[in-house]
Amino acid sequence: MNPREKIESYLARLSLSFQESNGTWVISDAQRGLHNLIIALSDSLVIMRMNVMEVPATGREKLFEELLRLNATDLVHGAYGIDGRNIILIDTLEADGMGLEEFEASLDAIGLAVAQHYRILSAYRLKA
Repeated sequence: MNPREKIESYLARLSLSFQESNGTWVISDAQRGLHNLIIALSDSLVIMRMNVMEVPATGREKLFEELLRLNATDLVHGAYGIDGRNIILIDTLEADGMGLEEFEASLDAIGLAVAQHYRILSAYRLKA
């Protein structure tokens, strides 16, 4: 089974609805805490990423320190990062050796991190 078929098979087996376009899948599953999670296939890597929040104009240093602390102590899969003006949660898997359990564990870890860290990170959100 090629990586694209594998991903779609796993999404179906996990009963996740998705939209797919050119090797990129967008998953939204409130029950799992996944909101517009993007899964992209790039060469032999499966990249999972989700925007968490915008980088605030103030308090950035404390926020960045908190993100590094969470990366080191509280994330099983993946890491927080910065992409432009967004804080993202990202994980990568090797497509060839990826099994259903590993794929599901990454999805679960991302959803769990967002749920567990919401209160911590919401203190840094931009005020409208």
